[in-house]
Amino acid sequence: MASSMIESLGSLNKDSFVSLLSKLIGESKLVQNNPPELIPQEDRIVNHVLDSLRPYSTESGGGPLVINHVAYHSGRGNLIVEYPGSVPGKIVSFVGMHMDVVTANPDEWEFDPFSLSIDGDKLRGRGTTDCLGHVALVTELMKRLGESKPVLRSSVVAVFIASEENSSIPGVGVDMLVKDKLLDKLKSGPLFWIDTADKQPCIGTGGMIPWKLHVTGKLFHSGLAHKAINAMELGMEGLKEIQSRFYRDFPPHEQEKVYGFATPSTMKPTQWSYPGGGINQIPGDCTVSGDVRLTPFYDVKEVMKKLQEYVDDINTNIEKLATRGPVSKYVLPEENLRGRLTLSFDEASAGVACNLDSRGFHVLCKATEEVVGHVKPYSITGTLPLIRDLKDEGFDVQTSGYGLMATYHAKNEYCLLSDMCQGFDVFVKIISQLEQD
Repeated sequence: MASSMIESLGSLNKDSFVSLLSKLIGESKLVQNNPPELIPQEDRIVNHVLDSLRPYSTESGGGPLVINHVAYHSGRGNLIVEYPGSVPGKIVSFVGMHMDVVTANPDEWEFDPFSLSIDGDKLRGRGTTDCLGHVALVTELMKRLGESKPVLRSSVVAVFIASEENSSIPGVGVDMLVKDKLLDKLKSGPLFWIDTADKQPCIGTGGMIPWKLHVTGKLFHSGLAHKAINAMELGMEGLKEIQSRFYRDFPPHEQEKVYGFATPSTMKPTQWSYPGGGINQIPGDCTVSGDVRLTPFYDVKEVMKKLQEYVDDINTNIEKLATRGPVSKYVLPEENLRGRLTLSFDEASAGVACNLDSRGFHVLCKATEEVVGHVKPYSITGTLPLIRDLKDEGFDVQTSGYGLMATYHAKNEYCLLSDMCQGFDVFVKIISQLEQD
């Protein structure tokens, strides 16, 4: 039965896939997600997916696909597509193929980011890897199910989502689908989040804590340094002390080796700003910003609490902080002035460690090994906050993807058609294995 199903679904129709992907990449300029300047209109992508699938839907009477277009903001829809199986509660889902993209500046690209171009095996354009290539790939899977109508015990569900790349406008995408319980039945089977890369199971992701450290000193003439509190020096030394304590309290975790994380948890500055002034002015304030990338074996709230404790202790004992030179200081007793660090956070998110004992993980690994030729699960401290939310809600979330990590969010983004063909084969193998349970 499994072999006949695999034969029925066959391999990816390359011409159909490339044709659809070309239409999607042609919309990529209008689905860039960077509010308030760029607010994507994901329904432009939805419409192309519907054009492919509607002929095989119950809506048209031409097939078995049940399609639900759900929009919480005008023009920003999500799409739930189901191929019904014969056994109630038996289900497999492919979720997370998002219909928005990150921004692209055509002046910095070697080719037009907003139209599909083909260079041998390379399919080039913004969204080919992340994630319009996956939108097209899973659309082709559901189309094939609708065309061939294999007899399946499992229902197969695809969920195409809005608003993955930027969460500054809330209540648009998968968070609302979960809140409205539209995905609840997916909890009874493995959920494959299709938005990573390199054809291997991604079994762990990192949490992210964006932070800002505002430094207050005293501005003064650089020729009279003894009358100043140098905010830059205070920021440098203060951050060094905070980082030292962070790495002491949150060292590499033993589970990171099990999950194959490329790096342990890190805290580092990525931006520095100050109000400006002459080169002969010692700055009175500045701001250092950065992020914590946290492996999922540590608690985000606990880390934030600790960081605040470090800053409070440094402020209380600022006289003990290392200085830079004979007149460098952070306290001016005669003026009753003390330098000060103020820590603030933007929205934080937690990482996820997938369940390595689940049926979903095992079928993904077996399918990957059979199709790709080897299986090597990996983890990264990149952040996919939506999958942690799904795991917390009780879904068996596993993740994979068939673009290229090297081109993720990068200039000159592309994917390989051969990789997408293997992705289609992995999906078919997954469905086949679950039919045997």
